[in-house]
Amino acid sequence: MKYYVIKRDGRKVSFDLAKIHNAIMRSAKNLNLAADLTDVSKEVENRIRESYKYEINVEQIQDLIEDTLMDLKLIDIKNSYSNYRKERTRIRDLKSELMDTVHNIGVETDRDNANVGNNFSSKLLRIASETNKWHNLSKMPKKLAKLHELGDLYYHDLDSYNLTTNCLHIDTGKIFENGFNTGYGTIRKPKRIESAAELSCILLQASQNDMFGGQSHVNFDNDMAPYVGSTREEIAAEYVSLKESLGEEAFNTFVQNKLVSRVRQAMQGIVYNLNTMHSRAGSQVPFSSLNIGIPQSDDAALVCQIFLEEYEKGLGKNEQPIFPNIIFRVKNGVNRSTEDPYHYLFKLACTVASSRMNPTFMNLDSDFNLFYYNKGILPATMGCRTYICSNINGPEGPNRRGNNAPTTINLPRIGIEAKGDLDRFWELLDQKLNLAKESLLHRYEVLKNLKVKDMPFVVGEGLMLGSEGLGPNDSIDPILKNGSWSVGFIGLAETLVALTGKHHGTSLEARELGYQIVQCIRDFTDKTTADTKMNWSCYATPAEGLSGKFVLQDRHKYGIIEGVTDKEYYTNSFHIPVGFAISIPDKIQIEAPFHKMCNAGHISYIEVDGYPSGETIEKIITYAYEHSNISYIGINFHLRYCKSCGTYINEHSKSCPDCGSKNIQGISRVTGYLSLDERFGSGKIAERKDRLSHDGSEKNTYTSV
Repeated sequence: MKYYVIKRDGRKVSFDLAKIHNAIMRSAKNLNLAADLTDVSKEVENRIRESYKYEINVEQIQDLIEDTLMDLKLIDIKNSYSNYRKERTRIRDLKSELMDTVHNIGVETDRDNANVGNNFSSKLLRIASETNKWHNLSKMPKKLAKLHELGDLYYHDLDSYNLTTNCLHIDTGKIFENGFNTGYGTIRKPKRIESAAELSCILLQASQNDMFGGQSHVNFDNDMAPYVGSTREEIAAEYVSLKESLGEEAFNTFVQNKLVSRVRQAMQGIVYNLNTMHSRAGSQVPFSSLNIGIPQSDDAALVCQIFLEEYEKGLGKNEQPIFPNIIFRVKNGVNRSTEDPYHYLFKLACTVASSRMNPTFMNLDSDFNLFYYNKGILPATMGCRTYICSNINGPEGPNRRGNNAPTTINLPRIGIEAKGDLDRFWELLDQKLNLAKESLLHRYEVLKNLKVKDMPFVVGEGLMLGSEGLGPNDSIDPILKNGSWSVGFIGLAETLVALTGKHHGTSLEARELGYQIVQCIRDFTDKTTADTKMNWSCYATPAEGLSGKFVLQDRHKYGIIEGVTDKEYYTNSFHIPVGFAISIPDKIQIEAPFHKMCNAGHISYIEVDGYPSGETIEKIITYAYEHSNISYIGINFHLRYCKSCGTYINEHSKSCPDCGSKNIQGISRVTGYLSLDERFGSGKIAERKDRLSHDGSEKNTYTSV
């Protein structure tokens, strides 16, 4: 009599005893048993035919196999088979989840990345991204895959795990000197400021197509300065016939006015290009950063000044430019104090930040930055995502380097599982640190199989340190050795609540424990650097989608825990919780020590009400840099404007006071970058609603400022 098996998708197929036998033998083989288990297979078949007349489904067969092995007292084989069955179920669930994700992306792209739109290219890229995530999880060791799936660790940009590296600081001046090829012909050294400005955007766009993460111009104003000089010479040569009639002084003024006009046009072009040109198959504009503020010539200062002025003008209808992220570096003796030669640039940067939330500010007088500055190295950052200076394998400094890849530890989960036992907490943290290390070493083994031709622009054109002398078929291993492997963390505040009942904004004891925890991570990465002869660093994770992902997993596992899992997000890295009322000086003093520990990237935010004045921002930054060792700061406020006429409006207005339009755009800062409000993920939406402004009072209960 014909007998049928009903598959999980509803299809009926003929019963095949060999498949049952192979499954049982596979379980025995996993235990290194060589027994003939044919009789066991036949016993399963007998039980099937006794219990089911014409057909049976797959789950029923598997239940009978387990029952038979148990009845025959083949316990080890039964356990091996059960584990195999669970693993197959896990893989099927992943596939099902993938299909659901693909369907949902077809409706609307997710918000793991606030820079991704909702058009065809964005959706197609996200579908490919989710598919490759599943592929990479299925190929890595099961132990590592489960750590990510279950929420103990998070492998950032899992879709790129086997394809490319993270971030890069571009040594723009050097690339311009040598020329470059984006694949269809060589671009020679520019001669004019307009060409240099346009090519600076192309560098970012072309780099982005080879990498995930973002890229920065490491020393933008100084790298543009030579092309200001050559443009001045060109203008003088073009109008030399006027020199005699105007006189030398008037002629020089005429040339300078022409030059300023052309520099202004070039800088305006950068702002427009970086907010309109697309990378990554058209799915997003380039994640871009510019480091400015330490001019080494008057021409560099002119670039810095005019770029800030053009950024302040915004886009066509006064819309807020989202990119580039601007990092204004502050240094006593250069621009911080009133007697400094470029103090006017610092004041201008503060004025622009008061209306545009950009630039952010980096303190070159913090001791860890000053250490490199005094060695002739100019530190830079790519937002909060890529700070890199030390190098065990080559030249120090940020130029042509970046973080290869980060893994983030779910710190609150360790706090929950420790149940207030600090000895247990340190034991669990050490375990997770070593697992994070193992995950990054595995990623290294995968990535070093890539060849130069797999990253043809950033490696093939020499943008990355270590690419010197490499051919198209050579491994990218030398560039990986010059980059950094970053171990990150999220939710220090919730971790401290889980351990002590209080976070570092409310308790000196909790604060000291917080410093110890992050220093432990930094000590681990320093030791791993020495042990492996690779660069490792501690990362204050700028969690975007992850801020909501971890807490949902932990709430499902542990329930709602007050102060820990009772929100829709975990607090970013070492930050004071956004809904906690605290003064500006206190927030600066409490968060400042973490900056030195987090040598892969860090940022602190100061939240203010309404639109602050430039003087207010200057006062905050000056206080921070004169009274603490803090480095990188962003001043946050909720920026809203009318999309019809560009008028800025206040927080609570529902229509434009000038034209009456209700077409209002909100802009907020998310993890170091600006973003349209509607592109925030669910966790970040909840976080933004909870944000309280920090007042300017001089002291709070918990610090002696």
